[in-house]
Amino acid sequence: MEVQEIKQRFGIIGNSPLLNRAINIANQVAPTDISVLITGESGSGKEVFSHIIHQMSPRKHGPFIAVNCGAIPEGTIDSELFGHEKGAYTGAVGERKGYFETVNGGTIFLDEIAEMPLGTQARLLRVLESGQYIRVGSSKVEKTNVRVIAATNVDVYDAVKAGKFREDLYYRLNTVPLKIPPLRERKEDVFLLFRKFTSDFTDKYRTPPIQLDEEAQQVLINYSWPGNVRQLKNMAEQLAVLERDRVITAATLLTYIPHEAGRSNLPMRLDNQPKEDFSERDILYKVLFDMKRDMVELKKLVAEIIEHGGVSTNFQNNSTALTQLYRDIELPPVNNHETQFTLQQPVNNSVSSSNSADYNITHDAEEVEESLSLIEKESDLIRKALKKHKGKRKLAANELGISERTLYRKIKELDL
Repeated sequence: MEVQEIKQRFGIIGNSPLLNRAINIANQVAPTDISVLITGESGSGKEVFSHIIHQMSPRKHGPFIAVNCGAIPEGTIDSELFGHEKGAYTGAVGERKGYFETVNGGTIFLDEIAEMPLGTQARLLRVLESGQYIRVGSSKVEKTNVRVIAATNVDVYDAVKAGKFREDLYYRLNTVPLKIPPLRERKEDVFLLFRKFTSDFTDKYRTPPIQLDEEAQQVLINYSWPGNVRQLKNMAEQLAVLERDRVITAATLLTYIPHEAGRSNLPMRLDNQPKEDFSERDILYKVLFDMKRDMVELKKLVAEIIEHGGVSTNFQNNSTALTQLYRDIELPPVNNHETQFTLQQPVNNSVSSSNSADYNITHDAEEVEESLSLIEKESDLIRKALKKHKGKRKLAANELGISERTLYRKIKELDL
């Protein structure tokens, strides 16, 4: 059967190449008994494709049942699918046939299969591989001949990696993957579907036909439709029932689009958006580099003051910045042997010993530029370790995290 004939038979609207490809795959796999995994977003029409596969297969005269695995409680899903014996659990007043027994010779459609508990997944895998199952509360092995079509709106492979879905069941079901495209990837079909739905609902409710102006058509086509065909159908029904003005404008149409979804999913030009995209790490690095540069400059200023014993040119040029720095930092108390350095407010490019705010700088201050020699650092650490352990090389080596032999070699090399 051709793709166009399948569309007419099952009421599928659209000319998208992605949709045509999905229909073609369903048409090719239908005559076989291969398990099919249908993936697609919620509302994209996965159940319609399960009907296509069943109706075009040799099992078309057999029973068909659709089961939503996410709607059955975890404690009863085994009983629903495989049946139970009388007294198998509290409330089991009689034996009951499961879906696999009821649909023997037909097709079972397991929707939202990713919601199925892991224990039930193991039972399902046995059915797929051998056609055997055991009722809850029984020890007798039953046989069934059922074709399984599964569907989900989540990425099953991610569920496998997260330990929520059995890997062997995934590969057993995924013999023929069938992906249903979301409505946002079928923009050429959106307006066709809308016209079909509004026509059906205006006939059903005996209301005048609905039309969209050009701006409303653009809003309709460019919206992302997170609820897919189901959301579009519901909105068409609301418009057919509620709107008195049968020519729908863009402003009117936007009132039927959820506020948060409309704010985040409507098309938006990005031409004027800033192109800088800094991560938190980039911002942190920038702040640290700025702090390092400021500290280097401050060290230079302090070193010049100590060396020249007065105000240098750089110090005068940066007097405003230093004044603010002194305001922000609480300096340590003055010792008797320290000389006083006075910075008046505002800075007068001179140093005095008046009674204004005094700031202290010691003449015997430590050297500003710290030595970065690895040999000196290594020698200093070895001396401290040996002194701490009173010359015992073994304890000193343990303290330094090296072997005693390495320590002995270092002592010889550094002539300690």
